[in-house]
Amino acid sequence: MKLATLKNPTLDGRLVLVSNDLTLAAEVSHLAPTLQYAIEHWPSLEPALREVDRALNQGLMDTGSLDTALPFAPSAAAAPLPRTWQWLDGSCFLSHGALMQQAFQLQPIEGMDRIPLIYQGAGDDFLGPCEDIVLPSEEHGIDFEGEFGVIVDEVPMGTPADQALDHVRLITLLNDVSLRALGPREMKTGFGFVQAKPSTSFAAVAVTPDELGDAWRDGRIHLPLNVSWNGEWFGHPHGGAMHFGFHELIAHAALTRRLSAGTVIGSGTVSNHDRSVGSACISERRAIEMIEFGEIRTGFMRFGDRVRITATLPDGSELFGAIDQRVVAPSAE
Repeated sequence: MKLATLKNPTLDGRLVLVSNDLTLAAEVSHLAPTLQYAIEHWPSLEPALREVDRALNQGLMDTGSLDTALPFAPSAAAAPLPRTWQWLDGSCFLSHGALMQQAFQLQPIEGMDRIPLIYQGAGDDFLGPCEDIVLPSEEHGIDFEGEFGVIVDEVPMGTPADQALDHVRLITLLNDVSLRALGPREMKTGFGFVQAKPSTSFAAVAVTPDELGDAWRDGRIHLPLNVSWNGEWFGHPHGGAMHFGFHELIAHAALTRRLSAGTVIGSGTVSNHDRSVGSACISERRAIEMIEFGEIRTGFMRFGDRVRITATLPDGSELFGAIDQRVVAPSAE
């Protein structure tokens, strides 16, 4: 199933199911008014949701499962979960960290190949796929970060890794926007990111794991993540290179506490050792330039710049739809 949230006057939007080709949407508010509600009641709601999904994709109108289908436009979509209780982001592609350490002579983090790195971000204000990224200053070092993520139901404290994937309800695609000029100081304090991590953006559609077929295995999304910046190719690193799978991230986060239904967990910037595939964030390209040329040649984003992030199946279709956003200054109003 593909699920999305359409914007409405409420903070949590209106849940719809989306057709496989991302052109149609079916109203399901009679079953679940919001995606948060659906995640919290998944076992009892899933059969009915799948019946609507079958009717939507087979064009079965007036069957009792589906009265009508509406055109689906990503521009009308909020993030699948416009807000949630908890947003946890990992750093699970070791090639990314290795490049940063080599380029900028950073000290390695002890045990990072054995213990996942995760920080807790802000889950109260996610952006939809076509919403502008409004930021106060270009001087803050505006960067995009293409990532995969999962949305879980309630995860009991102490859930082991070999049971953790049972709690993954949906898979998503995201842009974890970073302000690179603000990050170093916040990291040095030991208290984590606040100013350096503005609102995170999501593709319009979150999908159930079966939508990925064999591309969902070992707790990883085995698909390329495609990034373009101002219409030019930037990278297509592969998600299968994730050092820690999502099952290991979930188990790590739940070691000493339960995770509430609706918790979103990110993979960290998708990165590969093969530099020919490009990058999913500007900071990594800058690190590569520093290593290869002894200088940084690429600046960060400017107001008016556009980033586009997608993940494609082998047939070329965009599984989640595209994140397609501009960076803009605050309105003078």
